[in-house]
Amino acid sequence: MREFDLYIVPTPIGNLGDITQRALEILSSVDVIACEDIRVTQKLLNQFNIGTKCVSYHKFNEKERLSMFVNLLEEGKKIALVSDAGTPLFCDPGAVLVKELREKGFKITALAGANAVATFLSQVAREGEDFFFAGFLPRIKGQIEALLERYKNTDIVFYESPNRIMNTLNLIKEFNPSCRVAVGRELTKVFEEVVEGSAAEVIEYFQNNVLKGEIVGIVFRTPDIAENIDIESKIQILKKKNFSSKDISVILSSLYNISKNDVYKKSSCD
Repeated sequence: MREFDLYIVPTPIGNLGDITQRALEILSSVDVIACEDIRVTQKLLNQFNIGTKCVSYHKFNEKERLSMFVNLLEEGKKIALVSDAGTPLFCDPGAVLVKELREKGFKITALAGANAVATFLSQVAREGEDFFFAGFLPRIKGQIEALLERYKNTDIVFYESPNRIMNTLNLIKEFNPSCRVAVGRELTKVFEEVVEGSAAEVIEYFQNNVLKGEIVGIVFRTPDIAENIDIESKIQILKKKNFSSKDISVILSSLYNISKNDVYKKSSCD
């Protein structure tokens, strides 16, 4: 088997049984494991009787650790990079290290394994293969709306924290009341569930639930139905009834599952 200097190793996102045989072999054979939280990684290692030394490597010490890791590799040591759960570099530390080691000519490989996005999308039927992965959504309302508008013609996949998901769903519903979404939580665990429907329906479902763990969501693309609907004429009809551009955008987006912002722009320009 070909040897590398750095091994990027996915770890289970919930169910320890998802660890691969190769991952266990690498974690057992390397000299050092670079991990976000030593306590979290140690639980995994203890489960499989692995005694490899762990060194903390997280977003607050990424640059500080570079020289130490480079020195270890120059001594002929091997390093495995893991995150607390899932695949490193997916909203987790690692990019700084990978960039530095590639520039210095070290050999790097990544193992196949657990990933929350892939696990979630394999349970959700989509119209197309393309999607935009937003990582964790921004906290500012205007930035979320700008992202929803920019990628309205593709599926938007995102991570969200349990304490913010309801607020995020409400923002999505406000932006496009007729859009469809899906939310996955506790993936691979005992209480795993994926809920799909309109934003309002998903909000209602989770209204009285205590949400925990990592959450993955998707805002499905807005169907392209402009060719089948004469939006311009409908705008004119509503204008004659003295509806404001704001009211028109809400009405037509709700009825025809189209972007509220698009309708508003058309109505304001007329």
